[in-house]
Amino acid sequence: MRLLLALISGYLLGAIPFGVLIARHFYHVDIRDHGSKNPGATNVWRVLGARPGAATLALDGLKGALAVLFAMGLVPGEIGSQVGAGMLAIVGHNWSVFLKGRGGKGVATSAGVFLALMPLHTLIALAVFLAFFLTTRHVSVGSMAAAVALFITTFLLRTNGMLRALVAVAALMVLVKHVPNMKRLAHGEEPKVKFP
Repeated sequence: MRLLLALISGYLLGAIPFGVLIARHFYHVDIRDHGSKNPGATNVWRVLGARPGAATLALDGLKGALAVLFAMGLVPGEIGSQVGAGMLAIVGHNWSVFLKGRGGKGVATSAGVFLALMPLHTLIALAVFLAFFLTTRHVSVGSMAAAVALFITTFLLRTNGMLRALVAVAALMVLVKHVPNMKRLAHGEEPKVKFP
């Protein structure tokens, strides 16, 4: 029963569409009608600015971490429940029941999940994200590079097999969700982040 509660809670936490809620409550717009129409932090940042974008980023990451921490509390010492809750949090973000099966790309939520599960691996991936993002000014490039880097770290650092499998699935989801970005990059149409 506790395992089931951990899994359901993981999905529901992940499914909370913070970008949509922030845009609607504070700016009276549906973020899904603007920019890339994605409800994630990057689109919120581009359309509404740094403050709501950063808030969405932080909350999307926090819900991933909370899903894992809640599972840790419910089923202590059981890595399977933590992996399952983390996986469902990412799935919930990407295909939210509150958005009729639509959602974001899962990057921030994945970061929160893996910071809770494997912090050293994730910090390395975040460093890779920053390096690629600052070099190219494309959030999508940084996100895809970080997903691949996180998977590679599971072979360079001691990693539980279930965690490696979760990383592989999560990284694949990030890459699949970024297919439209890959197409825009190929055509030189992917927007860059402008620095002051």
